[in-house]
Amino acid sequence: MRAIVCTKYGSPDDLQLKEVKKASPKNDEILIKVHATTVTSGDCRVRSFKSPPLLWVPMRLVLGFSKPRKAILGVELAGEIEAVGKDVKRFKKGDQVYGLTGMRFGAHAEYTCMPEAGNVALKPANVSYEEATTIPFSGTTALHYLKKGKIQHGQKVLIYGASGAVGSSAVQLAKYFGADVTGVCSIANLVLVKSLGADRVIDYRNEDFISVGDQYDLIFDAVGKITKSYCKKALAPNGKFISVAQGITKVCKEDLIFLKEIVESGDLKPVIDRRYPLEQIADAHRYVDMGRKRGNVVITVTHGNDN
Repeated sequence: MRAIVCTKYGSPDDLQLKEVKKASPKNDEILIKVHATTVTSGDCRVRSFKSPPLLWVPMRLVLGFSKPRKAILGVELAGEIEAVGKDVKRFKKGDQVYGLTGMRFGAHAEYTCMPEAGNVALKPANVSYEEATTIPFSGTTALHYLKKGKIQHGQKVLIYGASGAVGSSAVQLAKYFGADVTGVCSIANLVLVKSLGADRVIDYRNEDFISVGDQYDLIFDAVGKITKSYCKKALAPNGKFISVAQGITKVCKEDLIFLKEIVESGDLKPVIDRRYPLEQIADAHRYVDMGRKRGNVVITVTHGNDN
């Protein structure tokens, strides 16, 4: 099968399209024929190994020292089950699924294996593979932090970085939970964020939300660029500040099932900025490295027998 192999930490040029041995499922695994995946900011951080100095050694122990231990990167996918192990009960061949591979990586390939008990579920029936693959990472991350912030109906919520992958999901989820939502983004993305359901949108380059005078029950930094101390004046009494910089997201397959339901109900819509074929994944990395993407960058994976 074809796969993108990260030969060493460094630039997108170190990503190479190679023929590798096709994955084979264990007894408790499913083999997924990948139709779409993504390049996230996390993928770019792993590829370039941009890590704070204090985390350098522990992260190298986890990921590998001179190059990624798991050479095929990618954590987000949507595809069709090609085969199942003999002990698999939840899925069958032909099921259309989406999910997160986590530290197993492996999504930037034509095929990959996942445990039946892993973070994988039937994909939303009303969206394409390309649209479905944008939901697992951004959706579960936004859901995790909004729950961590104990979001409630009627609260005033501010989403900082509202046009990014996580932010665009957070805006929609906050509205789903009944919040009054303010999004913060650049002027180029005001229309997008408004279309996602934000009640008001602030252009951070022309107006500091701190100086507006409004206070919020919950402020969610979806890009990890601001601090609680910075937001203090904008927090209501007993208001909460949460950020994607506050640790690792906890994900479970129940989250994917929930997200499937609200995508199918129309309450959560995928946001795609650009699409690249697997062969051009280095270009996708270069684009994401710029830090200007709106929503998600999707990688389409075609197979030899695809029309």
